[in-house]
Amino acid sequence: MPKLKTHKGTAKRVKLTASGKVTRRRASGGHLLAKKSNRRKRVIGSSAEITGKISKNVKRALGV
Repeated sequence: MPKLKTHKGTAKRVKLTASGKVTRRRASGGHLLAKKSNRRKRVIGSSAEITGKISKNVKRALGV
């Protein structure tokens, strides 16, 4: 069976941790920040974990 190609769009957006979890950046942090609360902006700045079936699909796209 041939090797699987890495889906480059996915590879640029997510990162695999050492334990195999998939992390992503949060949306809505690029502009219109004046109207957002400090707490909301702080949460947007942190990374989030991808879980469940979507995580499995992402790992397949990354060739893991």
